[in-house]
Amino acid sequence: MPGVSVLVIPTLGPFHILHPRYNGVTVLELVKAHQPEKIFLASYSPEELAAQSWRDQHEISFFHVLPWAERAQIVVEALDDQAHLKAEAGHFQEALRQYPKGQQILSQVQALEDNLRQLLCTPRTPEDFAQEALLEGLLAYHQGFQQAFGSGPATGFREERMAKVAKRLPYQQKAVALVDVLEYPLLVSLLAQTDQHPLKTHTPTEPERQRSVLDRAWQLSESDDWAVLLQQLQEVEGPEALYCAAQIYLAAGQPEDAFDLLEQLVHTDFQHPAYLPGYSLARYGQLADLLGQREKALRAYRAVLGLSWVPQEAREIALAGQKTPFRLEPT
Repeated sequence: MPGVSVLVIPTLGPFHILHPRYNGVTVLELVKAHQPEKIFLASYSPEELAAQSWRDQHEISFFHVLPWAERAQIVVEALDDQAHLKAEAGHFQEALRQYPKGQQILSQVQALEDNLRQLLCTPRTPEDFAQEALLEGLLAYHQGFQQAFGSGPATGFREERMAKVAKRLPYQQKAVALVDVLEYPLLVSLLAQTDQHPLKTHTPTEPERQRSVLDRAWQLSESDDWAVLLQQLQEVEGPEALYCAAQIYLAAGQPEDAFDLLEQLVHTDFQHPAYLPGYSLARYGQLADLLGQREKALRAYRAVLGLSWVPQEAREIALAGQKTPFRLEPT
């Protein structure tokens, strides 16, 4: 397809949080640098885009790219009108797990799953996705399942779906196509790519660095230097840094300090990213409960449930908190 002026960018769903140099904001920065006239979603259907179901699929990069596109008045179009077939891969494996013979068959492709997890969990840079070794590794996963089970439900019909998507991409329009990482090598192979692939020359930006700090805080573990992380969060702009800092104080056994930070947060504009209101208000309610402020906690839980969309975890926290005041589990 000579003349295609589309930058294809792989998205890693929830795995972006593991990649300091390829996080959700990195995808946004790549999009912005290309200055697209239009953004295409290669792995989502128009119905999924309209319903914003990507939020429940933890498509982290979309929480940053799509609000920016709306502000910049850039049209976003979903191209995969057979995206519902993606779920067939999961259904296929679940069906096999119901039977001993099926479990035995799945064990034979477990190495493919292990290799894929290693590929997706190893920190990447944008440049990595232009390397043949990584593309071949992703293709090996797809081809392995195809050899074992054929092209169809086991692979989520990826090959067939991407062939149709490739035909729908414009030839002469400067655009970006965001595509699921498993479908990325298939789509790239169907499009003519020039030697000057933008993913080879990306320089990290300050917003990306700040995002990497937030992502590290979301994965808080005992092995982290919490004092250093708190200091880094103070240098990050936006209310999400307050939420992450509150999480650290709570983990350190300082609920009063955590509550003070969330008290500050809930009196700001904390609508972005779209998952932040639900998580923030749910945690605010829990901390209010811990400090004996039951009425304030109930108001927070009701606010969570009144949001137009909220992460399932935050919804469950709010529902539980309405029934029983939150208490920390004894250690």
